[in-house]
Order: sequence, then C-alpha cells, then structure tokens
Amino acid sequence: MLIANELNEYFANVGNKLAMEIKEPIKKLKEFSIQSNKFSMFLSEVSSNEILEIVRTFQNKRSKDWNDIDMSLIKNTIEFIVEPLTHIFNMSFKEGIFPNNMKIAKIIPIFKNGDRHIFTNYRPISLLSQFSKILEKLFVKRMNNFIGKFNLLHEDQYGFRAGRSTSMAIMHLVDHISSSIEKKKFTVGVFVDLQKAFDTLNHTMLLSRLQKYGFRGIAYSWLESYLTNRCQYVYFNNEKSDMCPVTCGVPQGSLLGPILFILYINDLCKVSDLLNCVLYADDTTLYLSGDNLEKLLSDITKELSIIKQWFDSNKLSLNQNKTKYIIFGYRKQENISELKIEDVVLERVNEIKFLGVILNHTLSWKPHITYILSKLSKSLAILHKVKYFLNTATLYILYCSFMIPYLTYCLEIWGHSYKSNTKPVFILQKKAIRIVNHSSYNQSTKQIFPKLRAIKFYDLVDLSTGIFMFKVKKRCVPAKILSLFEIKVDNYDFRGKDMFKKKVVRTNALRNSVFVQGVNMWNLLSDELKNAKSILHFKKMYKVKMIQKYLLD
Repeated sequence: MLIANELNEYFANVGNKLAMEIKEPIKKLKEFSIQSNKFSMFLSEVSSNEILEIVRTFQNKRSKDWNDIDMSLIKNTIEFIVEPLTHIFNMSFKEGIFPNNMKIAKIIPIFKNGDRHIFTNYRPISLLSQFSKILEKLFVKRMNNFIGKFNLLHEDQYGFRAGRSTSMAIMHLVDHISSSIEKKKFTVGVFVDLQKAFDTLNHTMLLSRLQKYGFRGIAYSWLESYLTNRCQYVYFNNEKSDMCPVTCGVPQGSLLGPILFILYINDLCKVSDLLNCVLYADDTTLYLSGDNLEKLLSDITKELSIIKQWFDSNKLSLNQNKTKYIIFGYRKQENISELKIEDVVLERVNEIKFLGVILNHTLSWKPHITYILSKLSKSLAILHKVKYFLNTATLYILYCSFMIPYLTYCLEIWGHSYKSNTKPVFILQKKAIRIVNHSSYNQSTKQIFPKLRAIKFYDLVDLSTGIFMFKVKKRCVPAKILSLFEIKVDNYDFRGKDMFKKKVVRTNALRNSVFVQGVNMWNLLSDELKNAKSILHFKKMYKVKMIQKYLLD
C-alpha cells in the first residue's frame, strides 16, 4: 500500500507542482480579452431515449471503475435503470451540481520503460465512473451545440471538433509550406512542446473564460461543481491507495476535459500579430514565411518571447529543450542565426513527427514512408509467424488490424509522393496478401486481391483522396481547407458543376499535394461516384468498381 500511496501522491500533484514552478512574467503581457458572448448556454432536459442512444455509442469495455462497474454491465442493464438515471441527470442539470460519487478516479499505473523505481516512468491510466461518462456526454452534446452556434472556437483549432481531424490539421500546415516553397519563400515552423498541459490548467482562469464565452448561471455552476472536489486513488499490485484530492488540471480520460482545454487555450491564436498557428488540443505549431531568412528568424524570436509570456501567465509549462524548429524550403541556407526562446537556443531539425506524420524540410515524405515501411515489416513478420496455424479469414482480419491502419493514416497527404518512394510500400502489401492467401512468395497477386476483396495500395491512395474531395464537395471541411478549392465554371460544359479548377504549379512540393492531385483525381471520376448519397455510399461504390476492375485485368 505504501507504493500505491506514493504513486498517488505523485500523480495527483505533478501538475500542481509544475504549475507552481512557472514564474509570473516580469514583463506585463497585454490583455487578450475574450469577446464576451451576450448569449448564455441553456441546459435542456434529458430524455430516457437520449440516454439509451448515448449508451449504445460506447464500446463494450471491461475496465472497471471505482465501483467495480464496467461499460459492458451498463449496456446490458441500461433499460432497467434508465428511468432513475434520467431523474438523477435532470436533477444535476436543474441544480447545477455534478454528483460527488462521480468525481472519483481510479488510477492504474502502466510502466513505460527505464527504471521501475522511478515514478516518471509510469503512465497513469484514469478510469472514471461509468455513469459520469454518460452524464458528461449529455453535457458535451449541449456544449458543442452552443459552441458551434456562436462559433466560439478559433478556426485554427482542429482538436476534438466535429468535422475536423488530424489529417486536416496537417493539410492546413502543408498547404502553407508548399505554397511558400512554390513562391520561392522560406517557412520556419516551430513545434512547441508543453509539459503536462492538461494537468497544469488553472481552474480559476478556466472558469473565468467559460463565463465570458457564455457558460453562466446553472451551466457555470455545473462546470464549477464538475471541476472542484475531485479525488483519486491508485490501484497497484492489487492494493488501493488512500484518496488524494485533485486541485489542478482537467480529468484525464474524461469526455469533457479536452473540450475545456481547447476553450482554455483558444485565445493563443491571437497572441502574436505575425505568427500563424495550427492547434490540435495541446499540439501547438507556430509558423511564418518570408523571403529574407535572417529577418524571419529575428521576427520569430521576438514573437516567441511574447508566446512564452502568454504560456507563463496561463500556467502552461513550455519545454524549450523539447521545442524544435524546421526551416522549410529548397533554397540554400548558410550561416543563419539561431532561434531562441528567451535565452534558450532551440534545436533545429530537418524532420519531425507532427500528429503521427513525419514532415521533412522539403516535404518529400521519404522519412514518413521509411517509418511506415518499418511498421509494415514488423506486422509482416507477425503474419509470417502465425500463417501455419491460422486460416485465410483470420489472417485477413490480422492484416486489416496490423497493416491497414498504417497504410491508410493520412494517406491522402503522403500517398501522392513519387512512385519510386511508395513502390516499396506496395511490395510489402503484396507480400502480406500472399501470406494471407497461403500463396508462394513469387505467385502473382492479380487474382488474390479480388479473391480477398482487398484494395491495392495505389487505389487506397485514390480512395482516401476521393473521400476527402467528396467532403470538400459537400462543404464538410473547415473554411480554410475549403478556400483552397475553386469550382470550375464553364458555361458550355454542364459537367463543370461537379469539377474543380486545376492549379498551375512549379514545384514538386505542391504538385504532389492533395490540393493538386485531389483535383486531378476528382475531375476524372464518374458522375455516379461524384453524386454518391454519402461518404459510406461513395466508399462502397469505389471498392466495388476496383474489385470489378481487378477481375477484368
């Protein structure tokens, strides 16, 4: 129990201690006041059917909370308890009180690596009350409707928002870089590292901002109740620690926590008059383009000083030693100045992982493809080991589980690289398909792909691109992404209404981007695919067409 108590003490106070170490900036930072929303959020009544629908969306997880209840049990019994739950949740919304029994977190420490006796080598996995997840989901649904109605979040924030994803955040950054390269400009990207950002968040500051955004009255009271009087205990080696209060940050593993965090840092985008930014929750990237590299670095250094002051004022710990920067562009860069945050020199790199995709200074995608190949090779080794005692159907499930996620993640962004770069990916895919089919290493895969109803790598690239372009056509992407595409206008061609205007490009960085290749691919699609009823319908039709094509080849 002693170890469990020590771990709990560390996990509960790590954010608070880190926040206390952040010194208030000596230089007074000018106020970036949030424009007060004159409208206030109203908490509408909860219905039994709404609870039933929400519970159905949860996965059948068997991880148990502090009451030894898992979501599988809730899903199996929800019809019998939905009425009292409806009453409790309605009382919570009516009184503005989040029940105390739903504020207890069960922490499971998971060892990462290194010395097992050092607490920093353990990752805390927080298991919240199953009932609190349902109540949070009900509140988040109403909160998101309010945020969307009054457009409260900055356009550059992509995290935890409907209709947005990591791929769109990457596209935002890649478009700016490739367009700058096209104009023979430099782009300096600073990839900011924040320490324990969700854990150091200050409740008083957060509640003050929420009030300005329109969360007043009962909604404000409910949020205040949600954040305060929380506690946790650690479950380690079959032993429970004592309860420990949590006074800082947002609850880990919660549904509401990430939304509160992005509202907390929402005005970060307004701090600098020069720097542009892309945010995905706490992943912060700042960038600026220009012709004169020395001036660019000088301007960024000045602006980073202001950014650092903002982080300090808001009790967010900026890790200068892990914050890195890249100078994007084809032009030569000789004898350039250093980039600093206050007195700390930032490390310059030529490649960096950003939201799971590796960017390099020329946007060639070679480092990311190399990374994908290493992951696919490991998955291929697993398939090879188990092929002798598993049937084809089971092997195909493993192929879809181990390889397809790596093949398809942000594929529309990096998949249009030169075939000399991507060919090894297709070769590994074909090796995997042969293993799944129990075929020899040199057997042709022409008949295997249609037999397994598997899609070839280059067709997966087109499928991912087509799905993205379908979203663009339906205007289901953020405004900044949508503005990059222009509908083709042709008074003599009635098909023009479903086509996009092609761009004239000079460089490979822009030519191989989804903004150019996507338009080319979309314009060649059949009207049947362009007029699909939904993304799911588009995906099904495309796959059917590909399988038919394989059978004819």
